[in-house]
Amino acid sequence: MKKIEIIPLASKKIRRRKVALQWVEETINHPDQVVEGYGGRKVRQKKYIVNGKEMLLRVVVHEEKERLVVITAYLTSQIKRYWR
Repeated sequence: MKKIEIIPLASKKIRRRKVALQWVEETINHPDQVVEGYGGRKVRQKKYIVNGKEMLLRVVVHEEKERLVVITAYLTSQIKRYWR
């Protein structure tokens, strides 16, 4: 398994958006879906229930040989928009 590294800006945004780090790691390691992102990045996606509502956690990662670098992560209710 590759090492997960969260860049400082992503870490700040994840905290501000109140996304649990456990969810971020779970989404990276066991995504429901992986889609193409911009610039060759991958977006790992997983559905969660938040306050009784289905939400999609999107974790944008830059995949390197030895590690996965988290660029950002956020929850969205717009599942139809991103689900492939």
